Amino acid sequence: MKKFVLFIFFAIASATAFGQSPVNSDSVAYQLQRQKINNMLNARKQKFGQYQQSLSQHTGIFGFQTKDDIRRSAGILMEISKTDDAIFRELKILLEYRDFQQKQIQSHSHDAESANDAYLKVISHLQQQNVLLKQQVKNTEEHYNMKQNIFVAAIVLMSASILLLMFRKNRVKA
Repeated sequence: MKKFVLFIFFAIASATAFGQSPVNSDSVAYQLQRQKINNMLNARKQKFGQYQQSLSQHTGIFGFQTKDDIRRSAGILMEISKTDDAIFRELKILLEYRDFQQKQIQSHSHDAESANDAYLKVISHLQQQNVLLKQQVKNTEEHYNMKQNIFVAAIVLMSASILLLMFRKNRVKA
């Protein structure tokens, strides 16, 4: 696990140094890990070829294998075994890294969905407020028009009563 963390740290640090985005650094780190495993598999293939050669070597009397031949073959086989163990560890790191990437993608997807849901709620709320404000504006305009009509009627009545009073005063004097 420490190697995995160090590997990720190295990948992110190198990506930052080269000015790449985190998404690119993830794919670069994944590709580097795959390349490392492929190199290890090639080395294993070469060691297995050496093992096949050592099995065919018979340096003993009458064409038999000697203890040294068997030891050499066993040593190469042990190296193959150690390489296999290293490959399995690196594969585990690669699989963990892939799981990490998938979880990261799922998390990003979930965050995006949550943000979209929040935006939709905000838009819906703002639309409801807009409808309420339009209704308030309409009510206010109706109220204003009604008051304006009352004031005009009051002014007309006052003007008419003033004129009526003036007209009566003029009749009474004449």
